[in-house]
Amino acid sequence: MTAQHGAEATDLLAWYDRHARDLPWRVPPRSNARPDPYRIWLSEVMLQQTTVAAVKAYFLRFTDLWPEVADLAAAQDDRVMAEWAGLGYYARARNLLKCARVVTQDHGRAFPQSEAALLTLPGIGPYTAAAISAIAFDQRAVVMDGNVERVMARLFDVHAPLPASKPVLKARAEELTPQHRPGDYAQAVMDLGATICTPRAPACGICPWREPCLARARGTMADLPVKTPKKARPVRHGIAYIALTTAGEWVLEKRPEKGLLGGMLGWPGTDWRVGPVEDQPPLDADWQDVGAEALHTFTHFHLRLALRAAVIEADALPQDPALRLVPRSSFDPTDLPTIMRKAFDLARGTLEDPRQQETDTPAEPS
Repeated sequence: MTAQHGAEATDLLAWYDRHARDLPWRVPPRSNARPDPYRIWLSEVMLQQTTVAAVKAYFLRFTDLWPEVADLAAAQDDRVMAEWAGLGYYARARNLLKCARVVTQDHGRAFPQSEAALLTLPGIGPYTAAAISAIAFDQRAVVMDGNVERVMARLFDVHAPLPASKPVLKARAEELTPQHRPGDYAQAVMDLGATICTPRAPACGICPWREPCLARARGTMADLPVKTPKKARPVRHGIAYIALTTAGEWVLEKRPEKGLLGGMLGWPGTDWRVGPVEDQPPLDADWQDVGAEALHTFTHFHLRLALRAAVIEADALPQDPALRLVPRSSFDPTDLPTIMRKAFDLARGTLEDPRQQETDTPAEPS
């Protein structure tokens, strides 16, 4: 690190000491307390592809239910998946359980400290390994998320488009990362991107790096970072079948462990594909077209889910191990993935007496 870069790190840490965000998984700067690696790991996994605002309530609920990694390792899979519902990217929840169990069984309930060792754990990639190593253990590691990439692109006026420019931006971040307080430094750069060096209208006048920032000097802040245009997402179609038995039980299906929404409970349905989809109901019944589609956007495609609804006899369910009967009294729509909850919200009026709906648990807004 050059003397200039050392001064930049010092300036940023001084700013962080005054302006660090108050987050439930964070130990305040200059605190004598050490961060809990379990809480850092849990927060970082939850924050992948998700905002801080969306994660806070989930994090507090998880740490209340499972305060230690061994508690999470001992939890029932279905319970963890239900608590994760709404956060999306459900492979993260499956890997969360796998990782908790490996840490508990193979590492004596203690997370390893180095990036290399952390990378051997399920669901931990380069960003998460660097973040845990730096924040939880104060190891010098280069933590690169979208906020850090934006800050580096502007600070060094890098116009090569992302994602091809990631190695260049990481090299620049490596130059700046100090040996002293690397965990606080990593969080400081992320806070700077989240609160000051924002995607639109960055607050350059109050930025601790306004003097060395090349993009500010050249007036190119609004143009950076440059991103390669994304391909248009295709539209896939499917059909979901929402059934209620005459005994007052919802017919749900546990999805395969692999694939989208893997291991989650949802409504039986067809595959999701581009182009027309044929009706493939899970059982014979008087299926009604709900007359609405549940719409949802995943990372790589948009989904339009047509809905069918039926009331079936209590003994009409086929012997399919994937199907589950969930009594109305214990059914909570918020345990479902967002797309399945949207389908329920649209279809429930077709099946239920409105007076009965008043006694049920209402679905949260999508």
